[in-house]
Amino acid sequence: MGHTKLTYEHFLTWQQKHISQKNLILLLSLIVGVLSACAAIVLKELIRLIKYLITYQLASGHSHIWYFLGPMIGIALASLFVHYIVKDDINHGITKILYAISQRKSIIKLHNTWSSVIGSALTIGFGGSVGAEAPIVLTGAAIGSNLAKALRLDQKTMMLMIGCGAAGAIGGIFQAPIAGFVFTLEVLMMDLTMSSVAPLLISSVTATAISFLYTHQTSMFTLLCAEPFSMRRIPYYIILGVLCGLVSLYFTRGMNRLEGFFKKHIRSIGVKILVGGSIVGILIFLFPPLYGEGYDVIHALMNGQAMQTLENSPFAYFGLTDWVLIGYLALVLLLKIVASSATNGGGGVGGIFAPSLFMGAVVGFVIARLLNIVGLFVPESNFVLAGMAGLMSGVMHAPLTGIFLIAELTGGYHLFMPLMIVSVVSYLVILLFEPHSLYAMRLAQKGELLTHNKDRSVLTLMHIDQVLERDLTTLQPKMKLGQLIKVIAKSKRNIFPVVDPQGRLMGILLLDEIRNIMFQPRLYERFTVEDLMMLPPAQLTIDMPMEKVMEVFEDTGAWNLPVLDEQKKYLGMISKSKIFNSYRDVLVRLSDE
Repeated sequence: MGHTKLTYEHFLTWQQKHISQKNLILLLSLIVGVLSACAAIVLKELIRLIKYLITYQLASGHSHIWYFLGPMIGIALASLFVHYIVKDDINHGITKILYAISQRKSIIKLHNTWSSVIGSALTIGFGGSVGAEAPIVLTGAAIGSNLAKALRLDQKTMMLMIGCGAAGAIGGIFQAPIAGFVFTLEVLMMDLTMSSVAPLLISSVTATAISFLYTHQTSMFTLLCAEPFSMRRIPYYIILGVLCGLVSLYFTRGMNRLEGFFKKHIRSIGVKILVGGSIVGILIFLFPPLYGEGYDVIHALMNGQAMQTLENSPFAYFGLTDWVLIGYLALVLLLKIVASSATNGGGGVGGIFAPSLFMGAVVGFVIARLLNIVGLFVPESNFVLAGMAGLMSGVMHAPLTGIFLIAELTGGYHLFMPLMIVSVVSYLVILLFEPHSLYAMRLAQKGELLTHNKDRSVLTLMHIDQVLERDLTTLQPKMKLGQLIKVIAKSKRNIFPVVDPQGRLMGILLLDEIRNIMFQPRLYERFTVEDLMMLPPAQLTIDMPMEKVMEVFEDTGAWNLPVLDEQKKYLGMISKSKIFNSYRDVLVRLSDE
């Protein structure tokens, strides 16, 4: 063990002497891209293997039963794996990356390099109605973070390696290098600098190339028929964009509340598995398109095979007509978030990439089919692609990611114009209701989200503990003025918190307010601290985000404010000058070299 440690230290010393920081970052970005692509391939193959065993081996002749039982088994296995082996929450992968960047100095736990792969493979392979992309993005980011940590690189470089891992994961699983690069900038909200462009591109392109070599596919979805863009259809794309924005709002708020319900009201792991698995199983039994990631359904909608989605469904008994199909897909659209949130809430592991693409494809197809029924004649495949871009843009608040991802997924580069229209309109619509994406909203509500806004980023990286002054002399309310003068003589401060015997804050005493009576001995026994103190303009709590703290200072015009704990007991004071000094230090560290 000691020999291994010594060898490791020698390697680090050699690396620091012989490899420059710039070359090391470029080399690491290549390695992260390779490992992220390998992780993506392993995950896809595990999902494919499990699906094959269930669909073609175990469930032959009993497919309807397995539509119900499969998801419950997958959720149970994933939940038990997470609870007893991982012993940590591995869901909401991209939210965890944002939190690591914002609050944990870019450190992601080592187990995230493999745990999400196994958990999501079990969940999705058995039919869970979620996507594999967010887990693989967390895996890639964890690979980057832990490689940088092993080489003892600084926080800024670790953050860049997290971005390289995320870009490589997107490139590897979607075969979309530009989308991987743009995703890191838009969704993970990393600042674009000249020093970060090359590493991000290297990771993304490397992972994509490896994925291409393995699959021999030029794009994830094969687009058999697509018409050129026509200017006269712009109004229809605008309508689609508005609807995508509204559906994105439904997706965001619905997923958040449904998963919150599972987390808040169902504590037992067994009950979660039973309730979540039953809901998913019943929904998939009635609506087979909700099974798994839903990419087969997207392919069918893109290529004029929409009626296939009614196969194996009880709704097929109503007839294979356009109106039955539209009504059926509308129900699928509404229930997709229920199936996805029940999968994750029940203990499964998965993301929202695939569900957002799935719902976007359904929205685009339904709108196109309705327009065709009324005689306006629009290409359904084009609207399916535009709908996918619109939902992804709205849900993730990432229009560029939506545009480039769909273009790269399908090879539909000639449809950039409709993709841009729908994505931008959808993004603008959801911004009217939700300022943050589903990934970021939980952190934003707690004041823990790092953004492109430099001021907010600095405040996010600061914590109230860093600026809390605990050395102020406290006073008792019954203390006489004469005793107070002796305390003031020994103190170097001009503000004194007044607390009761239980430590609760009663008020503050300012030196400026008692200067006129300080040198009148005849008043020393007449006045007490309780008579002279005043209430502070506001009170802060120890868990208050720094952005909120600055708002309170701005609103009250105060220069010093007390900080209390959850039981309203006095902890210390915060001054504006201390905040400004700390702000300056953090800004220097955050700024580009």
